Parts: sequence; structure tokens; C-alpha cells
Amino acid sequence: MNCIVRIRRRSQLPIELRWSAEPLHLGYNERMRRRFWLIPLAFLVFFGQPRSASSQTATLKAIHAEGMKTFTEEQVAALSGLSLNSQVGRQELQDAADLMLRSGYFAKVTYKFETHNDAVTATYHVEETPRLHVAYDNFPWFTDEELSTAIKSNLPFYDGTLPEGGTVVDLAGNSIASFLTQHGLKAEVRHFVLSDPLLDVPVQQFQVEGVTQKITTIDFSDAALKENLAVQQHLGDIRGKNYSRLAIDLFLNEAIRPIYQQQGFLRAKIGPAEVRLSGNPNQKFPEDIAVYVPCTPGDIYQWKEVQWKGNAAVSTESLNQVVGMKSGDPANGMAIEGAWDRVRDAFGRLGYLDVKVTPTPHYDDQSHTVSYSVDIVEGKVYRYQEMTITGMSLAGERLIRDAWTIKPGEVLNKVAFEQFLSTLESHRDNIFKGLPVHYDTVGHWLQTDGDKGTVDVLLDFK
Repeated sequence: MNCIVRIRRRSQLPIELRWSAEPLHLGYNERMRRRFWLIPLAFLVFFGQPRSASSQTATLKAIHAEGMKTFTEEQVAALSGLSLNSQVGRQELQDAADLMLRSGYFAKVTYKFETHNDAVTATYHVEETPRLHVAYDNFPWFTDEELSTAIKSNLPFYDGTLPEGGTVVDLAGNSIASFLTQHGLKAEVRHFVLSDPLLDVPVQQFQVEGVTQKITTIDFSDAALKENLAVQQHLGDIRGKNYSRLAIDLFLNEAIRPIYQQQGFLRAKIGPAEVRLSGNPNQKFPEDIAVYVPCTPGDIYQWKEVQWKGNAAVSTESLNQVVGMKSGDPANGMAIEGAWDRVRDAFGRLGYLDVKVTPTPHYDDQSHTVSYSVDIVEGKVYRYQEMTITGMSLAGERLIRDAWTIKPGEVLNKVAFEQFLSTLESHRDNIFKGLPVHYDTVGHWLQTDGDKGTVDVLLDFK
């Protein structure tokens, strides 16, 4: 039986489809082949004629999302740039996926759609990228809250975190720049990922260029720091420099924290630094910056003990000797950090190049003692295979190989390797014996092969 179906599309001529009903005597395969032939035809009927299918649209009735960890479905829909009740086709749905990828929030975006009558429902499956906390470096005249509010004006669901890169990070920078312009400061705002020196985690930092406010004074709430000669000597490293939170945090981490750690103040709270405004309050951007650092030393701790887990190549007794601390000793934080480095060296001497040493402190606030549990993952033993040298004369290369004492097939002593590098960098005459050589740096790599348990030494002289 022949059937005729007329389909009228908005503002277009009717489409007329003709087909014959499947005779019952046809085999199953033939009937299925004819039915599958109708599937692409139905798609073309919905989105338009074959020659212009990509330009045909239908009404978007719903946007769904799945796979999120932190976003809501409404937020994903907003990031897609699509609007309900708008006309969309395959190109618009793909453009929305591309837009979400460019934002930086997602590592992968796929979509599917369903049609019913003259409406389409789109569902996006997303895989989110890691997000980093935001830090503001040199904006002394504005609070973090003010800068975050500026970002939220263009990115409503901004929560203090951003991806490593993408259009949303650029949008955040442009929002801050516009905020500065509104307050009479025209400057370029840039962003980059770096490691927070106090928290030791990566952050997305914003920095303004072209501002030259100077740190004139830096004061501490702890009176003992004010009288400490070492602190006074270090203040010259930062006074008179351009204001920068990053520079201040580095100063606190490298110059102030060790002073507390050496005395056993293992849980001292330092900072964050505050800006103390001075001068004419009507002047928006004074040049002098006074910095105040709140510090709470806390209690002094004593060493109690360490518990080891995962060590097989080096005995517990040997590790305790490497640490070199006894119960009741002052808990010198800097010495403790050095102890973990010596533990790594103990395994490195035996060829365990990938050893992981993870110490976890346990504080007893009543007895003011600290003990550690240390997890060790030894990894594999690596044996030396060969050395590759570039950037050195043949005569110099021969002397280097003569000075290298580890033979192929022997365990690579990592400490011996590092001592060899130190000699090449600082005591080169011990190796080259008067031979004129010209290099400034020694690039070095240990190229390991985990399957074979071998390691190649690569040296590059520049």
C-alpha cells in the first residue's frame, strides 16, 4: 500500500515523502534494512533538507547535564551559552560544547539530543578539570573581597577558584582590570599558576603591572621577632622593594619561619601579612606601603619518637640513627626536615631512586611532644647502564668518564652521583686537571627504565 505524508515546516514549502508499506512476505533482514534507511531520513525531516541540514534548527526546550562534581546543571547550562526556546541545530549544539571546553572548566564535553515534535532536548556530559584557589599579588588598596566581587560581576558563580587556564581565567583578569579602571588606575592585569610558598599548593595568581608602591616598613606582632638580630638582618631583603604578597610570603617562609622552627615552635602561625595605610586618606594610591605581620608562636615541642612503615632495604635501627634524635630533645623543625632528606639519601645510596618518604606529625598538646609516623615506598633498585655527554670536548669527556667510578651493572648510588655533579660545578679542576674547559652550567638527568631496572646518566654542558 502506498502512503503519502505531507509535512509543513514554518515559512517553507511542504515536504512530501512517499514510501510503500513493507510487504509481509519480505524476510526479516530486508524489513530491518528498509527501517534503518528511514532513520537518517527522519533526521533530515526534523532538521531540514539534505543540502542544508547543518543550517536547520528546532526549538530548544531543555538543557540537561551529567558527570559534574562541583557544578550544578544550571551552571553548566549557563556555560553552554544556549538559551531555552531558541532555535538550535547540530552546529549550535557543537558550538556550545566547544565553548565549554574553551572555558577551561572542562577536560572533555560530549552531548546527545532527543527530539519530540518540533522540540529538542540537549544533554551534555562533562568531565571537570582541577580548580585552583585564587591569589591576588599586588593590589594593596583593595581587599580580596572587593576583587572577588569584581570577578563575580561577570562570572556569577565564581567561588574563589579557577582552572589553570581558559576563557574564564581571562574573563576574571579583565574584570579586575575594569574594576581598577573604575577607581582611576589603568594597568594591565596578568595571571599565572605558581606554588604558594606557605601552603605549598598551586594557586592561580593575579598580578597588576605598572604599579610601583614600595614596602617601607614591615612590623610583627611578636615582640621577640622585633628584637631578633637575624630578623633585622633579613628585613633589608624586602624593605624598599615593590609591594608584592608573593615576595612577602617568600620572605616569611624563608626568613621568619625557620627562626620559629629552630626553637621548637613547630605550629607557629605566621601571617597573612596586612597592609597598614598611612598618609593622606584622600590619596587613592599612595606610594609607601606599611606591612604588618600577625604572628602567634604557640608552644615549644620536644621530640618523642618516630614509627616506620614500609622499610625493608634499610632497618628501623639504621633509620633511627640517620634521624639522630632522642626522646626529650628539642624538636628543631629545621633539623627534622633535614632528617627526612637524610632518610631519602640512605635509600638513594642503595639505588632506590624513586623512594617516597612521607612523614606525618602527631602533636601531643598536653605533654608538648611530637612524634612522627613515616610511610616509605621504596620502589625499584636501579643499576647504572651508560653515560651520555654533550657539549664537551673529546678530551674533557674522557676525563669525565675516568672520574666516574660506577661501572655498568652496578647499583647507581644517587648520593655519589650528586657529589659528582657538585665537583663538576664547583671543583672542576679536580676532574679536568688543568685542561681548559668552558661551561657555565651542567644539565643533568637520570633516565630510568622501570621495566629493566636500569638508569642512564645524561650530562649536558653549556
